[in-house]
Amino acid sequence: MPPEPATVGHRSIWADIRAGIVGEPRDYTAGSIGRAILVLAVPMVLEMSMQSVFAVVDVFFVGKLGSDAVAVVGIADSLLALVFSVAIGLSMGTAAMVARRIGEGDEKAAAHASMQSIWLGLAVSVPIAIVGVVYASDLMRLLGASPELAVYGRGFTAIILGTNATVLLLFLINASFRGAGDPAIAMRALWLANLINIALDPILIFGWGPIPAMGLEGAAVATAVGRGLGVLYQIWRLTNGRGRIHIDWSRARVSLSVMGRLARVSGIGILQYLVSTASFLAMMRILAEFGDRALAAYTIAVRLIIFILLPAWGLGNAAATLVGQNLGAGKPDRAERSVWLTAFANAGFLLAVAVVFVLVPEWLAGLFSPEPPVLEMAAACLRIFSYSYVFWGFGMITVMAFNGAGDTTTPTWIHFLVYWVAQIPLAYWLALVLDHGPEGVFAAIAICQGLLAVVGVAVFRRGTWKRRQI
Repeated sequence: MPPEPATVGHRSIWADIRAGIVGEPRDYTAGSIGRAILVLAVPMVLEMSMQSVFAVVDVFFVGKLGSDAVAVVGIADSLLALVFSVAIGLSMGTAAMVARRIGEGDEKAAAHASMQSIWLGLAVSVPIAIVGVVYASDLMRLLGASPELAVYGRGFTAIILGTNATVLLLFLINASFRGAGDPAIAMRALWLANLINIALDPILIFGWGPIPAMGLEGAAVATAVGRGLGVLYQIWRLTNGRGRIHIDWSRARVSLSVMGRLARVSGIGILQYLVSTASFLAMMRILAEFGDRALAAYTIAVRLIIFILLPAWGLGNAAATLVGQNLGAGKPDRAERSVWLTAFANAGFLLAVAVVFVLVPEWLAGLFSPEPPVLEMAAACLRIFSYSYVFWGFGMITVMAFNGAGDTTTPTWIHFLVYWVAQIPLAYWLALVLDHGPEGVFAAIAICQGLLAVVGVAVFRRGTWKRRQI
């Protein structure tokens, strides 16, 4: 189906961007789809950019404490990946359910679903916190830390895992805001959390005036306080009655039926994320056969790709919200048009990214590493990946659209087929059997990005997602 023409004037574009950042209320089930995408995508892109700032800021300041401190942060982040997988999976179900209720015009039911996601997130966080605090050193050793490093990093790891509820609630409540069409609130929560973390990191790590230096643990406390205050801001916005979701805490009861539906949708979402994560780890394992330089090159390339592709993920989140709300409003055709228009816009953006990666990959890789062998290999990775980006633009949006419809099962099977059945064996065959080395791995990933587009578009066109009930 061809995309709906976008007739947005020069002044209107800036007005819509401002509306998205300010958070002006809007009905996303009527009017121009192009403008709806723009208003939703801008704050979502800015929100997602904040997700990666926590780790960057912590590593910047912790790096001044030495390599052991950086190693502890890396191991703790690996352990926290479990929490992120749960948070992302739960947020998929939350955003889909809230968007569907908003589309149906039932804001009370949307608020009720949001409340159940909060109870569910708190319930999940308790056992993680207990295990993280009690067994922090054991968990670090499980991931290969030396006994000395496990003792040194115990406090940092215990604080990070012990306060995992702040991570879960940030994800879940922001998913409610996005599903309701209030992405600007989600953006502000992450900005607030990060600004506090940035301000507290040097003060708590190195000390300032009467505040003693806490060292490595200071970084963990700064992160926990920043996230915690971000959650308090979210809760304030949920209860002040100014947004589309308003929670009355005096009536915030637990509903096992709603929580059960949310858990069923989200459980598959968690598996979906783990499938993708396991594939990434498999690529790292194959590249490890070619030495540390290959791993370093791949790590540099992936970091560049994740950073530059943030607008693409913002567009995907916008498509998911539009799908959920329009299905709830009984407008499946408008939901489908939203996806196609977003997919074409995404493909256009990724085409521009591909041109940059083809023309100046060495310069981009050189920002991270001065070593010629690493730089050359990272540049090759960027260039090879870029050949599939236009196709990936369609695959990314169509797969995320299923999540917006509350159908997390279909994209999980698509990811399993593309990443496990196709990508891992192909990478092994090209890199090790045919002896193409790291470039064989890069080529396998590029080929399977194209495969993701073919499968995603083909399954999406069947239209079964339109009849999904949540």
